[in-house]
Amino acid sequence: MKKQVSLVLSSGGARGIAHIGVIEELEKQGFEIKSIAGTSMGALVGGIYAAGGLEVYKEWMCSLDKMDVFNLIDLTLSRNGIVKGDKILREMKKMIPDINIEDLLIPFVAVATDINNDKEVVFSRGSLYDAIRASISIPTVFTPFEKEGAQLVDGGVLNPIPINRVSRFESDILVVVYVNARFPHIRTPIPGDNNHEEKKHSKYINTIINKLNNFIPKDKADKIGYFNLLNKSTSLMLHQISLMTLEKYKPDILINVPRDSFGTYDFYKSKEIIELGRRATIDSINNYGIIKERQ
Repeated sequence: MKKQVSLVLSSGGARGIAHIGVIEELEKQGFEIKSIAGTSMGALVGGIYAAGGLEVYKEWMCSLDKMDVFNLIDLTLSRNGIVKGDKILREMKKMIPDINIEDLLIPFVAVATDINNDKEVVFSRGSLYDAIRASISIPTVFTPFEKEGAQLVDGGVLNPIPINRVSRFESDILVVVYVNARFPHIRTPIPGDNNHEEKKHSKYINTIINKLNNFIPKDKADKIGYFNLLNKSTSLMLHQISLMTLEKYKPDILINVPRDSFGTYDFYKSKEIIELGRRATIDSINNYGIIKERQ
């Protein structure tokens, strides 16, 4: 009999692509995923998996280079965000049609934040892509998703690791994937890794960020830049919330991916990020096996 898993996938930008490697390795090692809860990129990957489209999505992500990723960004002059996000979802719908969450292969929930009413919103029914769009809406980056008069932003604002939202089953194994872990990433060679391309991409992204910073009043930014300051502050806040969540709802298996392994917007590095997720899963499963043997 397969070991049944209730799976929780955290927010984390491009590092959330590691969730693909986690899911593949769990299945490879005989685990059966029975339910999923996800926030932000965790909601996207988890929802696509529950819809049966993970392999197609993986192939698409791994085919994207840095210019492909940039071309998927539909910039807007809105004060509420610089990216509309519609272009990405349109491309995804061409590969994986929308479906109601209640019709998915397994129980799935996505978490978003109602920014005007200061509350968490849990999607367990209705359009999968509405849930994903709301959950991935990083404040100031993506424009909020409007639904029934509410403005919804990234679920990570209130619940970056939605352990309390996943459906549980008798004798299940609670597996939590946290892709914002605060420990040093020891870089090892990963197939397809290309440091030269990485440097070119980093320079390219930094140029864009510097141009965006020029539009921000000087009194709103310190020397590290407005967007970098916002990113660092948000990351620290989410990490503290995550630590409290992990302390309250202790998982059976915790799979950590270091925050400094890849940048929030390194979506063109999907192959390397997926491989990192796979390796982290192997390590965590091995540790889980050792602990079980000692009990």
